[in-house]
Amino acid sequence: MLRRRPQAVVGGLILLFVALRVGYLYWDYASHFEWTDYAFIAARQFAIAPKVSGYLIAVPVTDNEYVVAGQVIARIDDRDYRNTLAGAQAQVAAERANIENIDAQVVVQQAQIRANQAQVDQAQAALVFAQQQAKRYQELAVTAIAGTVQDSQRYTSGLRQQHAAVESAQATLALAQRQIEALKAQRDSAVANLGLRTAQRDQAQLDLSHTIVTADQPGRVVQLSAAVGEFAQAGTNLSIFVPDDTWVWANFKETQLDFMRPGQPVALEIDAYPERTIRGRVDSVQPGSGTAFSLLPAQNATGNYVKIVQRVPVKLIMDDLPIDVAVGPGMSVVPTVRIDPARSFLERLEAWL
Repeated sequence: MLRRRPQAVVGGLILLFVALRVGYLYWDYASHFEWTDYAFIAARQFAIAPKVSGYLIAVPVTDNEYVVAGQVIARIDDRDYRNTLAGAQAQVAAERANIENIDAQVVVQQAQIRANQAQVDQAQAALVFAQQQAKRYQELAVTAIAGTVQDSQRYTSGLRQQHAAVESAQATLALAQRQIEALKAQRDSAVANLGLRTAQRDQAQLDLSHTIVTADQPGRVVQLSAAVGEFAQAGTNLSIFVPDDTWVWANFKETQLDFMRPGQPVALEIDAYPERTIRGRVDSVQPGSGTAFSLLPAQNATGNYVKIVQRVPVKLIMDDLPIDVAVGPGMSVVPTVRIDPARSFLERLEAWL
């Protein structure tokens, strides 16, 4: 047989060699990629709700509209809040005027204290003179040379009166000084009231600013339910907001994670745009399977355990997402990660050594 058809044998060997070579190349190429069709686009979408209540007077956006940071999404009638702010500002002005009035009273009272101090000094000087006069006439009354007992008694009485005048002036001075302390206490109370009124004014200003609902970041308005004329309660959802910051959760089998590392390149095929390939990279691998973080995680210690390959979420970042495509949470994706088994083996070997 071999002698009769040597060319067929050689051709068969060549075909076998080519098939083995192609099979090896395909295996080598396939071993550098991991893919899954269990992947979806994700984002931290959230509900947009006003912080204050009121009637909506404007909704300048529509469904699925793209908005930039700071763009107005809804306006609430602000007349009540402007009136509240005006009243709060008036109360702040009144408290400041009250403080200024107390400060003026303190200045007047300090001048009164200086006048009372002068009266005390005058009364003390008159007391010294009265003491001298009383002493002089007492001595003259004793000797009966140039004075009489009546003069001595008169100047002694004047001395007592002058003592009383000094005590009265000192009491008036002390009362004026105590009045300063009372004014300081009133001022402290007025300053505290000013702080309270200022806080109320700032809160009124903040409430007024909340009548304009704006976007804090760029993204799309989804499921818009707000309408002009509607009474919006504080915390009532007006719309869902989907930010521009999106990524892909790819649920790989745990057996596919051996050589997967952050930073590895990824080719993403979105089902909605099958003709386009989006480039990206591996961001991180969740430390645990998806079922471990579910509402009712599986309890595998019940005695009827069946081993099932688990799925582990891997976060993938899209680097060159075109601006003319609209992607959002829940859209299906097929990611293919280019892994590097040789590098991973060398890393393990280096760590072992």
